[in-house]
Amino acid sequence: MNRSDTKTALLKAGTCIIREKGYNHTGIKEILQSTGVPKGSFYHYFNSKEDFGLQIIENEAIAHDQFLEQYLGNEALTPLTRLRHYFEAKCEEFGSLQCREGCLLGNLGQELADQNEIFRSRLQKIFARWRQRFAECLKQAQEAGEISSSFDVPELAEYCLNAWEGAILQMKITKSIAPLTAFMNITFGYVLKG
Repeated sequence: MNRSDTKTALLKAGTCIIREKGYNHTGIKEILQSTGVPKGSFYHYFNSKEDFGLQIIENEAIAHDQFLEQYLGNEALTPLTRLRHYFEAKCEEFGSLQCREGCLLGNLGQELADQNEIFRSRLQKIFARWRQRFAECLKQAQEAGEISSSFDVPELAEYCLNAWEGAILQMKITKSIAPLTAFMNITFGYVLKG
């Protein structure tokens, strides 16, 4: 493997293992064994396990930003339709994974927010960015008359993010998409009803 491939392989393996076991229960040795990369190479690309974890978070955030843009940036659809399609696509993805894994960044937030200020701060910024992206779409929905002008859009975006992340947690616990379906039904059937 060339250098870029080696780093990518390490990040990919680490992401998979952390999704399954969490950050604290993932060891560098296990990552190296799964990729066949020598220990020295790991420290060539990453200063520490923390640096490695932060790079995984960054990669995941970039991938999700692109996913959000794919749906929320599709101006051929109305704003609420875009938002609904985003959540439907995520429901389908989680269902295809048999309700395992959930949101990697949500998982890491639950695991690390009280243990590591660097991780907590980085995750907070990423979630704030996602919340802002929801708010932009909801503001467009408000301007299009799809939702009431009385809504406080930032607060509504906060609700969407928090309720969704909570539904994902319950999905993992129940091993069922029912919590995601309930989120969709309440959010689009009542909360965001025009």
